[in-house]
Amino acid sequence: MSKTTTIKWQPFSEKHKRYIKTALHSKMSVAEGAIRSGKTIDHCIIAAALLERVRDKIHLASGSSIANAKMNIGDCNGFGLEHLFRGRCRWGKYRDNEALYISTQTGDKVVVFAGGGKADSYKKILGNSYGIWIATEINEHYDSDDSRTSFIKVAMGRQAASLDPYVLWDLNPCYPSHPIYTRYIDVFPSRYVGGYNYEHFTIADNLSITDERRKEIESTYEVGSVWYRRDILGERCIAEGLVYPMYEDAIGEPPEDVTESGMVISMDYGTQNAFAALLWRKYGNVWYAPSEYYYSGRDEGIQKTDQEYAEAIDKWLDDQNIWGTVRLIIDPSAASFITLMKKHTHEVTEGDTAKIRRYKVTKADNDVEDGLRETATAMKNGLIKISPKCKAWKKEAEGYIWDEKAAEDRPVKVNDHCLIGETLVNTKDGAKPISELVETSGEVWSYNTKTGVAELKPYHNCRLTQRQAEIYEIETKDGRFIRCTGEHPILTERGYVLTKDLTVSDRIIDIMDRMSYDID
Repeated sequence: MSKTTTIKWQPFSEKHKRYIKTALHSKMSVAEGAIRSGKTIDHCIIAAALLERVRDKIHLASGSSIANAKMNIGDCNGFGLEHLFRGRCRWGKYRDNEALYISTQTGDKVVVFAGGGKADSYKKILGNSYGIWIATEINEHYDSDDSRTSFIKVAMGRQAASLDPYVLWDLNPCYPSHPIYTRYIDVFPSRYVGGYNYEHFTIADNLSITDERRKEIESTYEVGSVWYRRDILGERCIAEGLVYPMYEDAIGEPPEDVTESGMVISMDYGTQNAFAALLWRKYGNVWYAPSEYYYSGRDEGIQKTDQEYAEAIDKWLDDQNIWGTVRLIIDPSAASFITLMKKHTHEVTEGDTAKIRRYKVTKADNDVEDGLRETATAMKNGLIKISPKCKAWKKEAEGYIWDEKAAEDRPVKVNDHCLIGETLVNTKDGAKPISELVETSGEVWSYNTKTGVAELKPYHNCRLTQRQAEIYEIETKDGRFIRCTGEHPILTERGYVLTKDLTVSDRIIDIMDRMSYDID
C-alpha cells in the first residue's frame, strides 16, 4: 500500500506561474533573487513535471554539499522531490552516490544527489549521462577554466548524450563580477541553444509569506548592508563601506538580574599585529563581552613571547577572579601558542586556599566570509553585546571596511601581516616581485586549503603596510628564501603556521608543483 499525503499549497504569484510555464519549454532556466522568494520550490515543481515526461533515466541534483542538495531539493520544507513523489519514490544508493529512485509515468528514474562545492567534487558525477540537472546555490559550486575539473563544466558535459537535457539553476545574488555571471548567466541569453529562461525574484513574489513575517525576516538585517541588499532586495552588489555598520547597536553591558549560563574567551593572536582577546559571558540567549585584553607589539615597540602572553592572560583573568577550566577559542595559525595553552596551568595560593586555572583550547574556524556574515547577523539580532569598556574592539570595528576596489568580497584589515617588496609572487603571467603589483589587479596562484588544489584567484589592493618591521628569513634546503614579518602565516604540512613559530622539522607546501620542501 503506497503512502499519500496532501501538500498544502499556497497561491503562486503571476511571476512564478509565468516562470514555471516557460521553464517547461526551455532547456535552461535560472532563478535568481532574494532568500525565501520561492525559487527552489519552483524548480522542484518543474523538475517533477519534467521527470514525468523525459526519456532519460539518470538525472542530477546538486548543491554546495550533498546535505545542501538533499535539504533544498530533496526536502525543500515539504515541497521537494521526495514529497512531490511521495508513495512513488525511495532513497537509496546509485554507484556509491545518494540517490532518489522515482516511479514516473514514463518509467523508473534515478536522481543522483551530489555536492559540487569542492575541487574534486566532479569525480562523484563521472560515469553517468544525465538528463535533468537541478542545482541549488549554483554560485557555490566549484568552477575553473579546466573543463576536466570544474563541477559546472563537467556536469554540463555529462548532459551531451542526453535525450532530453534540461538545466535548472537557482542562486542568491553575489558580487557583479562573480564568474557565475561573467562565464555563464550573463552570456547565455545570446548564445544558449534550446531556449533560455531567466527570472529575478524578491520576497514579495512569494505570496505564502505574510507582510508580518516578511517584516520579521527583514528586521534581522541591517538596512543598507551588503547582506540586506543581496538577501532581502535580491540585488547583485559590491560590498562597500563599514563591514559592521551596526556595531554601535552591539554595545551594551550584561544584565544584573539574569544568571550567567556560559563563558568562553576568543583570541586573535598577533606578534607585531595586535593580540586581542574577548571574555564572553552568556546571559539568556545573548553573549556579552564585558572585558578585553589587547596588546600591540608594534605600538608598544616590544614583542611578547608565547609565555609572556600566557602570563598576561593569567593576570587578566586573576583580576576578574576567574578560575577552574576556561575554554579558549584561538586563531588556528597560532600553533605554538595553542600547544602552550593546552598544557598551561596557573595556581595561586591564598592562605590555606589554592586556586587553579586550566585551559581547554578549541581552534577557531577561519572562514572569513561566513564569520563576517554570522557576526553581523548576531549584532543586528542582539545576540552579541560588547561592553563600552572594550575600547580596542570599538576601534577595530570602526575601521574595518570593505575594499571597494576589489572585484570580489574582501574586507580591509589595516597593518596586517606582510611580505617584503622583492618577494616573488606567482601570477598568471609568471613570477613577479610583489612591489610591482602595487596599485594593480590581476590573478595569482593561490592554494585552496579545502580542496588541496592550486587555483588562479584575483588580487587587489596590494600596498605598503609597514615601513619598519622586524623581518624573518626562511631558508629551505633547496636554497630558496622567504622573507616576511613574524606573524605572516606559512602553509605547511601541519597547516598554517606563523613564520616565527616554524621549526626545522616543518615542510612548506609548494603549490606550483604540489611538492614540499624542508626548512634548513
